[in-house]
Amino acid sequence: MIWANLVHLGYNMWNDRVVPPPSVPRLDAKPYLRFDDSLWRELVRTMIEAGLNMVVLDLGDGVRYESHPELAVQGAWPAARLREELALLRGKGLEPMPKLNFSASHDVWLGPYARQVSTETYYEVCRDLINEVIALFDGPRFFHLGMDEEAAEHQRYCEYVVVRQHDLWWHDLNTLLGAVEQGGARPWVWADYLWRHADTFLERMPKSVLQSNWYYEDVFDAEVKELTACDTLNEHRYDQIPAGSNYSYPDNFERLVAYCTERLDAGRLIGFLQTTWAPTLEEYRRQHVEAIEQVARARAWWEAHSIA
Repeated sequence: MIWANLVHLGYNMWNDRVVPPPSVPRLDAKPYLRFDDSLWRELVRTMIEAGLNMVVLDLGDGVRYESHPELAVQGAWPAARLREELALLRGKGLEPMPKLNFSASHDVWLGPYARQVSTETYYEVCRDLINEVIALFDGPRFFHLGMDEEAAEHQRYCEYVVVRQHDLWWHDLNTLLGAVEQGGARPWVWADYLWRHADTFLERMPKSVLQSNWYYEDVFDAEVKELTACDTLNEHRYDQIPAGSNYSYPDNFERLVAYCTERLDAGRLIGFLQTTWAPTLEEYRRQHVEAIEQVARARAWWEAHSIA
């Protein structure tokens, strides 16, 4: 069973500029890395002690890619540093998985290429980055491609808005899936496209793609479509790693684990993913540590109640 935590290395994924309130300041684009090494070390120790076995690294522009060094922010990790960190994680029993979000709502990290979506240059850059990251991770089991929230409402504070629809969204998704699969990894995406386009999703989303339906609220009611998407994925035989968060509600993750354990087939429920959506900075230390503690409690509950 996978017990995973999402940690941000790069953090330029939301606003493409500095935005005044009511926007959230930490979501604004910055030209430098927002990552505290000492907090990272502490979180690694805490994850190990809590019994987590996977960490998903949201890389973004936090790596100086050899194929596209122009994307790196100030302080980005050289490729050699990333390799060293990945080796340390594996040595401590934490399986590292890469994440690059290619949703047009979360691709500020792509720099100039975020304004060239669906062009031949864009496809080439995406393939370059996927190939390089797969090599850096020495052939990871999974590769998270993001692809969530691609709608105008999620770009309301951006200067440049892009929304792919209909066949173009699927064309670009399939291009990314193909690049990951060619590299020997299994593609992993957020499943919220299902909320808005259920029939199309179920017709066109390959079963080979690992799904993470995210649900961060405190209402666990069978009438909530964003929650029961987990049931829909299960009914249609998709493997999934549901995602919770302490972004708004501290008991969300544990309640999500209980909901899914009781309702989903054990054979297709392969794990859970915790998310904080906070930068890896000291001022967010408490949120990060509490998120990991929530995973530990959820795992203890699961081990006591699961028949898997």
